[in-house]
Amino acid sequence: MKVARPVYGPHGQLLLNAGVVLKAAYIRRLKTLGVPALYIDEGWAPDLQVEDVISDATRLKAVEQVRRLLAEQAAEKPVVGKTMILTREIATTINEIIDELFSHQSLMVNLTDIRTLDTYTFAHSVNVCVLALLAGIGLGYDRAKLFHLGMGAILHDIGKIRIPATILNKPGPLTEEEWAEIKRHPEYGWEILQENPEVSHLSALVAWQHHERYHGGGYPRGLRGEEINELAQITGVADMYDALTADRPYRGAYPPHEAYEMIAGGGDFLFSFRVVRAFLHHIAVYPAGTIVALNTGEIAVVLETLKGYSLYPRVRVLFDAGRRPVVPPLEILLAEERTRVVARVLGPEEVAELPRSTGTTEV
Repeated sequence: MKVARPVYGPHGQLLLNAGVVLKAAYIRRLKTLGVPALYIDEGWAPDLQVEDVISDATRLKAVEQVRRLLAEQAAEKPVVGKTMILTREIATTINEIIDELFSHQSLMVNLTDIRTLDTYTFAHSVNVCVLALLAGIGLGYDRAKLFHLGMGAILHDIGKIRIPATILNKPGPLTEEEWAEIKRHPEYGWEILQENPEVSHLSALVAWQHHERYHGGGYPRGLRGEEINELAQITGVADMYDALTADRPYRGAYPPHEAYEMIAGGGDFLFSFRVVRAFLHHIAVYPAGTIVALNTGEIAVVLETLKGYSLYPRVRVLFDAGRRPVVPPLEILLAEERTRVVARVLGPEEVAELPRSTGTTEV
């Protein structure tokens, strides 16, 4: 197996570069470092290069900055001056993320961020920030509003520093007492951010309300509908999507198309329909490199998804309905040819049975 995307360690160090052929020793070492998955180039589309919506350098820098800030906040006696400096560093990076997203407005979210157990909270916070900002851009937010959204989103889980790690990382079901403690983290976050002069009231509100739900069944206050700030709703849907598509101690990751369906079904129930629509506008249901079966029985690899056409990607047909290779492969934009649609995503076992010839999948 050949590594398709670089694999990074807990502090941003490069563990394996793209193009490296895996060895058993590498896999054992990755497991000991808590790396749950990596992207593999299986050769379905050797010309396919999947680009992230922000650069690896910016993402890694943001993850490290969040790690340092949360470590300082979790200290027995946090130093106010140091906390302010670390928060300003994050603010600078938020502006860099916004710049990168504006310069890549045609890109869809195709990649699931791979994170270790040790970096889950920090990497999750950064990914939620990126996803929330994409939705905010889609809603036409101005620069100032995007900044408040970004700061609130990247710090939305800061209250978890007051939750024991044994509860946060528990692989089995939580007790009623443990769940009650988990549900206090939005209030803890509000308290922490209210004391930070570098964080606006609006950003702190995001941390407080990101688990409130449109139907009134959220927490901590059971707010309903428009009582929930829209920036908090955006962060809530980004938080839910990223959590669904990540490996957790108690379950494996949901594939993007299943997470997409879950979010889509939450319009005007979990979140306002306006927020859900803006968020999903930037999500590729079938990420580039996904092997799919079409309604015709043909097997294809997804090449790209155009913004606004999440369910109708550009595909390259590799096998006909009889599983015979299509030579040369046929490229189709499903958004233009509606007689063909994606019927389902092939499972790992089905993909393994296909002759290796021409993509990138995650294992």
